[in-house]
Amino acid sequence: MNGYETVIGLEIHAQLKTESKIFCSCSTRFGQAPNENTCPVCFGMPGVLPVLNKKAVEFGIKMALAVDCRINRRSIFARKNYFYPDLPKGYQISQYEEPLAEHGRIRIFSGELEKEIGITRIHMEEDAGKSIHSATDNMSYVDLNRTGVPLLEIVSEPDMRSPREAVAYLKALRGILLYLEICDGNMEEGSFRCDANVSIRPRGQKEYGIRTEIKNMNSFRHVQKALEYEISRQIDLVEDGEEVVQETRLFDVEKGVTRPMRGKEEAHDYRYFPDPDLPPLIIDPEWVERIRAGLPELPIARQKRFVSAYNLSESDAQVLTSEKDLADFFEQAVPEYNQPKKICNWIMGELLGKLNETGASISDTSISPRHLAKLVRMVDEDRISGKIAKTVFAEAFEKGIDPEKVVEEKGLVQISDTSALEEMVDEVLAAHPDEVQRYKDGQKKLLGFFVGQVMKKTKGQANPGLVNKILNKKLQARQ
Repeated sequence: MNGYETVIGLEIHAQLKTESKIFCSCSTRFGQAPNENTCPVCFGMPGVLPVLNKKAVEFGIKMALAVDCRINRRSIFARKNYFYPDLPKGYQISQYEEPLAEHGRIRIFSGELEKEIGITRIHMEEDAGKSIHSATDNMSYVDLNRTGVPLLEIVSEPDMRSPREAVAYLKALRGILLYLEICDGNMEEGSFRCDANVSIRPRGQKEYGIRTEIKNMNSFRHVQKALEYEISRQIDLVEDGEEVVQETRLFDVEKGVTRPMRGKEEAHDYRYFPDPDLPPLIIDPEWVERIRAGLPELPIARQKRFVSAYNLSESDAQVLTSEKDLADFFEQAVPEYNQPKKICNWIMGELLGKLNETGASISDTSISPRHLAKLVRMVDEDRISGKIAKTVFAEAFEKGIDPEKVVEEKGLVQISDTSALEEMVDEVLAAHPDEVQRYKDGQKKLLGFFVGQVMKKTKGQANPGLVNKILNKKLQARQ
């Protein structure tokens, strides 16, 4: 872009799906009344002591193994000191010098590009609370339900060179978390959050430029838009002879711009030091191997299997395996009707189209894998046409009704009776003598017109292949 290269690194905060918080037994359930899921530990009361949640550590190890990180035998919890109303202790328990895991990697796919992105580190920490600002009351409130919820912070290397690559990395990382079932990946609710560090430099220059950090991006689309704007802003500054300021910026969703929030902190600003209330975390290598043995099939491996086992294209397999629930749906449908490519086409077309249209997820849909397989089978057996099948699918999707029942109740069975169709074709040809003559004169494209008229006459229920065959025969006879 204008002789500049973009450098992007992402910091991901993934909320772990444990039932209790990382250092106390309070529930992590989302949507409770303010300050309901709290205790003296959450409030940072004097004299209370944190106790580490073993399940949170297990989830962290799973993620580290999934992205080929080196798991450190010994890691240290540290106090990250800063003041904010939703941080009752005046510090956040995190990890700094000795994190849980380091030096991993993940493969991403962005269009035709396949690329490896390095992962610097994965560390564990507790979440902060939430400040709620009420313009009506002219007051600010603090809800500490989220305080102490376990997080994994996953820090990438600055290996991404475009917003598109950054979004591909985010999707790949989220996919792994979902496959491992350790995070629900909900960006809108904040259980999967992203901060982006972005800078520009002249092409060919090795030194990094001054970076800014962007916050407040709660969707893949927002990440892309925020990065595109920030890259353009930095290039404009440099081209105008000004300097990029190292700072933290917020993404204004409504206006599509980034705005200054505060100066960018460095590590020394937080005055990290080991938490005296928590001993070093010592990881037993045998425990790590037991966790490794229990890892599920991950997206990349499943994608390769879909290509070899089901003879799908790389791009189709990539889409199907991008979401665990979507891949599961496909694999539950195929045994019901062993036509993987056709089932894949319906999932990629009609099903994903409806999900995008309604904003639902695959787990929310009422149509079952068995119902979709049955619908594809009915089309193949010429019981219904492809056009009618789409209408049937829409109703089955909306109401969760067996597609066979929809066809029967609405009388949508395809007409494949040759004598009945011949009679209808004769009626159509008789009603359009001018078009018949033009066809005879060489305008062969009118065949589509005649097919359309028969389909209209039968309300789309005629077997289109049979209609074409009958029309060709009768029109040939009139030559």
